[in-house]
Amino acid sequence: MSAIENSKVTIVGAGSVGSSAAYACLIRGSARHVALYDIAAARVEAEVLDLAHGAQFTGVSDVVGGSDISVVSGSHVVVITAGAKQKPGQTRIELAAVNAQILESMMPQLMAVAPDAVYVIVSNPCDVLTILAKEQSGLPAGRIFASGTVLDTSRLRWKLARRAGVSTSSVHAYIVGEHGDTEFPLWSRATIGTVPILDWVGPGGETFSPDDLDSIAVDVRDAAYKVIQGKGATNYAIGLSVARIVEAVLNDEHAVMPVSSVLEDFHGIDGVALSVPSVVSARGVAPVTRTPFSPSELGLLRRSADALGSVAAGLR
Repeated sequence: MSAIENSKVTIVGAGSVGSSAAYACLIRGSARHVALYDIAAARVEAEVLDLAHGAQFTGVSDVVGGSDISVVSGSHVVVITAGAKQKPGQTRIELAAVNAQILESMMPQLMAVAPDAVYVIVSNPCDVLTILAKEQSGLPAGRIFASGTVLDTSRLRWKLARRAGVSTSSVHAYIVGEHGDTEFPLWSRATIGTVPILDWVGPGGETFSPDDLDSIAVDVRDAAYKVIQGKGATNYAIGLSVARIVEAVLNDEHAVMPVSSVLEDFHGIDGVALSVPSVVSARGVAPVTRTPFSPSELGLLRRSADALGSVAAGLR
């Protein structure tokens, strides 16, 4: 493993998600250079200035940005957050048509100035947009992928940890499938430490029943809607998860994360972007093809694939 020297990440979109991602990258030291690009000149310049004012407290990373596409030049990773944001009560799929048009016009411009970058799509619906962007760009599946269910998985582990009375880092569980309404936990492989989730007995007698797990899964699936209803957008946690993905690429970590890429013969699924455990490195992503699923989980994964495939087909 070899970290990329003098690394640069560009965040495309200076809205609440993009600015939070840039902030997270700066305070975590995710890259040597952090850039923020948006066609809204006044907004992006103000965000960059606000971030730069805290340079004394963020280590060696620097931040630049602006409304000229040249800002993206030389990027090792390009994170796309631009697009219409999800409104209260609106599903991610309902965003598909408008954000697909934005991405279609944007990708050729980005690739012209950063042809060798790894592209990470955060704009929703990220799975559908990844399918379309891969087709339009001609990039290999490994070099263009979505943040997928990395954040959903963090939400799941947080809830399980609170209930079990352990640290979040001791929970090993994944949300897979669509980043959206058909996502589901891979309960058959979920453990706390080395103990299967249904066998866990905590220090205070904490246990999980199948009904408990069903309730937690629903809470995780609907978490974004609750946040959006209360404050209008989700931004801090997705910003942190983006920074973590960027680090896995720039540090060539070969970290296993549930990002979303266009699958090729993954348990019989082809041509659809879904989140599954994948190795994230400087080369991009590679799904862990031997990830085991129970028969019912395979059915849920195929349900996700069918739902997203239908939406993508309607936008081509």
